[in-house]
Amino acid sequence: MTSVSDKSVVKKSGGLGETISVVVQALLLALVIRTVLFQPFNIPSGSMRPTLLEGDYLFVSKFSYGFSKYSIPFAPNLFSGRIWASEPQRGDIAVFRKPNDTSLDFIKRVVGLPGDRVQMRGGVLYLNDVAVPRVKVGQINNPDVTEVNRPVDVYRETLPNGVTYDTLDLTPNGIGDDTREFVVPAGHYFMMGDNRDNSADSRFDVGYVPFENFIGRANIIFFSIAGKASPLELWRWPSELRFDRLLHSVNGTSFTPKSQ
Repeated sequence: MTSVSDKSVVKKSGGLGETISVVVQALLLALVIRTVLFQPFNIPSGSMRPTLLEGDYLFVSKFSYGFSKYSIPFAPNLFSGRIWASEPQRGDIAVFRKPNDTSLDFIKRVVGLPGDRVQMRGGVLYLNDVAVPRVKVGQINNPDVTEVNRPVDVYRETLPNGVTYDTLDLTPNGIGDDTREFVVPAGHYFMMGDNRDNSADSRFDVGYVPFENFIGRANIIFFSIAGKASPLELWRWPSELRFDRLLHSVNGTSFTPKSQ
């Protein structure tokens, strides 16, 4: 009788060619995720305090508003306008390309929709001649949040669609507290920072933002570190990592001010 023994055959690795193939596939997958789904951004300035702080790292959903040429790395001029478009909602925190310098990514809150009349009067936001409800909810005395070494008044605004968020009032009667009336053109949006006295936004040189310039909607903070530290400086994590901000949703929420 002839016995037949099973033999397991192990295929050897294809060497350099297989490694290159795996790397290329991984890069293509990362490109698709970054272009179509989510893109990581870090916050480089204090214009969105207290909602977003310098050192926050967040995911931006690219599919929220559809896709324009700015959704693709290096913004190749493949098409104009947007495909699979979904319009931004009032109160959204959105990343966009600055209209007069599209090499720069900005992040602000959508306050004015196409056709809206927007104005600041005495620090109060007016939309179509109606004051947006604004209630003082306390003070923050924390330089990591306010960037100044003194207590800062915090006001909670509620937009007509119910979105609520906190704003800082660093300088009462500041330069941006009283403006002319802005009429938002068709296909454009009026963007403002929550740090009302320290934000370059549509009140100033940013102007109206075309829908095409939108990159995506801010979604969730996945990492946050203070003290202008780099995430790679692991030895600073114990003292600088902001554990209370990790996995925070940033749209449609407000952070309760705490006096210290």
